Amino acid sequence: MKQTAFKLITATLILCGIAPATNAQVDPINVVTTAIPFLRISSDARASGMGDLALATSADANSSLWNLGKVPFNSSKSGISASYTPWLKDILNDVYLASLVGFHKLDDDQVVSASLRYFSLGNIQFTDNLGNDLNTFRPREFGIDLGYSRKLSSKTGIGVGLKYISSNLADGAAAGSNYQAGNAIAGDISFYYNGHNAQGQGWSFGAVMSNLGSKISYTDNADQKDYIPANLGLGTTYTRVFNSSNKFTFGVDLNKLLVPTPPADPATPQQIVDYRSKSVVASWFSSFGDAPGGFGEEIKEFQASVGAEYIYNDQFALRGGYFHENATKGNRQYFTMGVGVKYTNYGVDFSYLLPSGSGVDRNPLSNTLRFSLHYNID
Repeated sequence: MKQTAFKLITATLILCGIAPATNAQVDPINVVTTAIPFLRISSDARASGMGDLALATSADANSSLWNLGKVPFNSSKSGISASYTPWLKDILNDVYLASLVGFHKLDDDQVVSASLRYFSLGNIQFTDNLGNDLNTFRPREFGIDLGYSRKLSSKTGIGVGLKYISSNLADGAAAGSNYQAGNAIAGDISFYYNGHNAQGQGWSFGAVMSNLGSKISYTDNADQKDYIPANLGLGTTYTRVFNSSNKFTFGVDLNKLLVPTPPADPATPQQIVDYRSKSVVASWFSSFGDAPGGFGEEIKEFQASVGAEYIYNDQFALRGGYFHENATKGNRQYFTMGVGVKYTNYGVDFSYLLPSGSGVDRNPLSNTLRFSLHYNID
């Protein structure tokens, strides 16, 4: 990949909080990188308050962002949610992620849904190789999703989705090269099992394959294409109902990118060619066994979300969670907390990412706030 395009994607990864830490590591750092990483950022304040736990939690207006199989289990006929996140607020003041999500039940078993996610990376000053200013540009990315879901039974649901993604990271004249907006088409396949009894107590399970689609290119060179963040997610939750006013849910999600692991440094030219030329479908399967460090490194590529939610009287919620990514695979590790309030058909959710580290080791995502407003139509 050309050097400037590589720098653009690296900058995007840093802005998404995915770049590895700079502290010394015993094991080599080998991060699985993709273009448009904003597709894997939680814009939902409820889920982010639980460490991004979402694959098997109860259905809400934002379910289509996580698991389309959950959407038919919403108690309302229709719903809409808007979310906003000032991103890296401790460092920058003009980067944000926003989303708008909605669903509508066609009947008791079938649902259609749609969402829009928009990620603005703020104003960036471009320079030449000598550091001379060229021009300023405001990189931005967005994704539009359409989904269809249906119940297979009173306890199981499936969903399929189609999405269009656009990523505009540089002006055409940036760094003397001809760069253009990248575009990609992808799809999601989702499954959900709701094992709750009549009182709402029991286990739930979710499985999702998301962002299954084409590579994306930022130049007119057909050989310079990057993988998008295809992902496999598996999750489970257990809900304990104490009485008609009090219930508690806890759960775990595991996620793994279905993207090839880069060859270990120093990589040979042929290894780089093989890595970049692998087909999309082949990369989904090879991603489970292509890590240079073998099975031990493959295990490190799984991300874990552990979270819990306490709900009182179906009106007030307290949430907490933890997100873990191995230090050699991105090093995102943080605790989160959140609250939610619901009144009749209206609701609002807040989440907060607790600060950690200090100095150069401070988590750049510290103090991240998310806000979500939702409205259900019965």
